[in-house]
Amino acid sequence: MIRAKSMLVFFGLLVSSWSSSAVQAEQPNVLLIAIDDLNNWVGCLDGHPQARSPNIDRLAKRGTLFTNAHCQAPICNPSRTSIMYGMRPSTSGVYMNSPKPWTVAALMKRVTLPRHFAASGYKTYTAGKIYHGSGLPPGDFDEVGPRPGQRLKIDERLVPETRDGAKGLWDFGGQSYKEELFQDYVDASWAIDVISERSMQPFFVAVGFYRPHVPFYSPIRVFNEIPAETIELPEVKDGDREDLPGIVNALTKAPAAPAHSWFVESGRWKEAVQSYLACVRWTDEQVGRVLDALAASPHADNTIVVLYSDHGFFLGEKKRWAKQSLWEQATRVPFIISVPGIDQGKPCQRPVELLSIYPTLIELCGLPVRDGLEGVSLKPLLANPKASWPNVALTTFGKDNHAVRSDTHRYIRYSDDSEELYDLRTDPNEWSNLAGDESLASLKAELAEFFPDDNAE
Repeated sequence: MIRAKSMLVFFGLLVSSWSSSAVQAEQPNVLLIAIDDLNNWVGCLDGHPQARSPNIDRLAKRGTLFTNAHCQAPICNPSRTSIMYGMRPSTSGVYMNSPKPWTVAALMKRVTLPRHFAASGYKTYTAGKIYHGSGLPPGDFDEVGPRPGQRLKIDERLVPETRDGAKGLWDFGGQSYKEELFQDYVDASWAIDVISERSMQPFFVAVGFYRPHVPFYSPIRVFNEIPAETIELPEVKDGDREDLPGIVNALTKAPAAPAHSWFVESGRWKEAVQSYLACVRWTDEQVGRVLDALAASPHADNTIVVLYSDHGFFLGEKKRWAKQSLWEQATRVPFIISVPGIDQGKPCQRPVELLSIYPTLIELCGLPVRDGLEGVSLKPLLANPKASWPNVALTTFGKDNHAVRSDTHRYIRYSDDSEELYDLRTDPNEWSNLAGDESLASLKAELAEFFPDDNAE
């Protein structure tokens, strides 16, 4: 009798274990692909005529491409912090590339995106660049793969350093060592190994690709695919900046980037654009390798894929380089969410934020809701890209400097109350500042309602 009872208990535990595993198996996996400094120069966004990104494009065709997506800060640390912690820079106080977010009082007790998934039964993995630099909050992921950094010891300096020109990370051109040694290839290979494993436990994999961040290094094979003499340069308008507030020149000066005049006078503008385009193509190849591995894996039909860039990038537009500004080219990013079972290939033109990644994944995966997340779930737009959407995209660059992006306009207000206003329907390059037009006062007031109170010190 005791033995029979023991057998019943054993089979009961076995059934319970099997049931728990079955529930876990039905939970969707998550593959998060972060790309550094990628602007709209991808095929599906038509940002540059020589852009080629067939793998990002095919992901867009099997998911929802958000064509009006924006970062929360046009600089790495605050942008990535807002994504992973679910909090705006104006709330956390993380405005620039320091301090590390996990040392900030407002964030120390916050549960990050990967930690929330781990607490909900997921195995979490990461490789490459997910936060700023190579650092991670202590215990943020279960398994951490390679994090090789922006420059390798085998990289060859290609552009001579000059005081006013290319220095530090600002180098560009094709590198000739084995492609398997490039950092993004290494990171992709590690992610492929993780994804290819069969496991009953759902996974959350975050892989961050370094390129096209400076230095603009790609394999020489890819670099040579785009002859320099064929390069089409971004359009620049003389006098474009004459209608801007005085604060703009100081705020938008990227300290590490060469002046636009250096690129023009040195004759290296085309080479730099060529190098950036080559880096986009190279990173797209790595995205393709990871997507191919997912398609061949046991998880192909049960994995949500999210692809995004942390912010945009200037390559001469408005006579400037890098990001650090509240203009469209610095805030707009590629952003794709692919969900099994949801209609595919329908782009969404509504203004959305990367801050929405955290609450969207929680809802899609059926995880417990977290209090204090400042983003809005995008699930309604995944179901219907043309659904009513009362939200805007808000970007912050330093304390009390904000930009609101609506369906049609961008309104910027700085800490000294100076302003910029652009109608993106007729002025996609943001050449004509309409802030002084009195007939648009009501529009400015309407958009200003979305500006946050900067409570962070």
